[in-house]
Amino acid sequence: MRCHVVGAPVQDGASQLGCEMGPSALRTAGLVTALRELGHDVSDHGAVVPPPPRPIRHDNGSLKSLPEIVAWTEALSAAAYEASGGAMPIFLGGDHSLSAGTLAGVARRAAEAGRPLFVLWLDAHPDFHTLDTTTSGNLHGVPLAYASGQPGFEGIFPPLAARVEPERICVFGARSVDPAERAALTAQGVTVHDMRAIDEHGAAPLLRDFTARVEAADGMLHVSLDVDFLDPEVAPAVGTTVPGGATLREAHLVMEMLSDSGLVTSLDIVELNPFLDERGRTAKLLVDLTASLMGRRIMDRPTRSY
Repeated sequence: MRCHVVGAPVQDGASQLGCEMGPSALRTAGLVTALRELGHDVSDHGAVVPPPPRPIRHDNGSLKSLPEIVAWTEALSAAAYEASGGAMPIFLGGDHSLSAGTLAGVARRAAEAGRPLFVLWLDAHPDFHTLDTTTSGNLHGVPLAYASGQPGFEGIFPPLAARVEPERICVFGARSVDPAERAALTAQGVTVHDMRAIDEHGAAPLLRDFTARVEAADGMLHVSLDVDFLDPEVAPAVGTTVPGGATLREAHLVMEMLSDSGLVTSLDIVELNPFLDERGRTAKLLVDLTASLMGRRIMDRPTRSY
């Protein structure tokens, strides 16, 4: 497979500094090398650089770094559209606000191809706040709402060439959902498999049902992997820790099943904060998970010493 690796060193959407080092940490941990060892044709496109932010005002006074995130969204949307032409883009973050841009870009690409875009959101949080409903003001909590065309972004964020239809979104592994998000997710028909559902039914049947929907629709599948999808005991390098996340084996199973499906057309890896890591432990784990998504199997897995 042709892969385009794109760095998105944005940290303006998070409350804790350090995410801008995420792309460098993933490269240092061997992501590009791992993909090439699996036989993929990999081009590293370096880092996206946003334009200078413009003054922007909003009635919600809690919003933080709004002009900067809007600038990042513009730049990443264009970069995602370009990188998804004839290749699988892999976006290295950076906080989860980057997905506002990456989803906008790949949704435009899917619309031009005449295929529906589906989204698998592997995250402790659904990030389904609007600019009006967020109380923290941290804009890594809005990208899925923006990309699915929820109200309140008009005239501030870039207009969407194509939105992600909410019924084609699956939030997987959620365990921290605000009341406003819960109401919006239910009203919009987003599929949410929280950790209780995964505990009760297992990751495999829930994921299999979703990928079957993607396949039946001849859809393209964007996967957005947030570090806090994983339990902080196995992936400590994230500023938004929520106990009770996916185990190491559950995460690898998800990635291996996605690889088996052959449906994934783009990938985000977000919220890695190397400042909070332990000797690169989380960065190496994310490289291993990406390798599982891209074809590595249990029998091929190298011994890892931390």
